[in-house]
Amino acid sequence: MIRLAQPAELPYLQQIEIASGEPFRDAGMPEIADDAPMSLEDLGAHEVWVAIGAEGVPVAFIAVGDVDGATHVHQVSVHPSHARQGIGAALIEHVTQADRAVTLTTFRDIPWNAPYYERLGFQTVVDVTPGLALIMSEEASRGLDPATRVAMSLLPAQVRA
Repeated sequence: MIRLAQPAELPYLQQIEIASGEPFRDAGMPEIADDAPMSLEDLGAHEVWVAIGAEGVPVAFIAVGDVDGATHVHQVSVHPSHARQGIGAALIEHVTQADRAVTLTTFRDIPWNAPYYERLGFQTVVDVTPGLALIMSEEASRGLDPATRVAMSLLPAQVRA
């Protein structure tokens, strides 16, 4: 079941994000695994959807907002205990609208990042919009190497059809 996050769940979503970052440690990126999760203020400022597990609690979330007329995925995190079950793809599908592109920024060469999103139909953005450029600039200011990052877009359903 996917539904809007409740304010009381936001601290728990931070824990999901922390747990979902751990695989970066094994990929030789401990600084990503150690990075702080989205703040409660940032989570509260976005539209946040949660996937509810069998235990009745969130096991994954997606935080989205508008960037240059597209639905931008600011964060999608799946708890590792629920990974590889299609939950992340279901969350992305849930926020996909027929008339809007979906954008995100991600790591170019991490298997569960750009290659995963390519399998979902995302394509690398060649002409980065001003909003995406600002996001990527902010990422670089936080220490993310721009050479390892990529902006991606999933075209609206009517364009893909």
